[in-house]
Amino acid sequence: MKLSDGFDARRLRPKGQSNWRFRIGAAFAALLATSGVLLAMAGVASLLGHAPALGEMNTNRVGAAVILVIGLFVLYLGVWLWRRCRRRSRQSRALNMSPHLMKKHD
Repeated sequence: MKLSDGFDARRLRPKGQSNWRFRIGAAFAALLATSGVLLAMAGVASLLGHAPALGEMNTNRVGAAVILVIGLFVLYLGVWLWRRCRRRSRQSRALNMSPHLMKKHD
């Protein structure tokens, strides 16, 4: 097959953008997920009757349940943000072709 004279394979890939904002976003998301796990563990420990992990904030059952729910929400938010940053960072290196012509990896 003959290639045309005006064909340039470098045009298929976009110019390299820095992935620093995606990396910083992923690091922030990991911190959110870690703090969510720690909050959820503190809430569960207080519900099970162990010494209060956060002082006076979760000495009663309602406060411990609230901390558990907040911890689970922060964990969900961190995982969602991490997946979004990962998807965006991998998407920027894709070829400039129609999406239906490429294999789906995510």
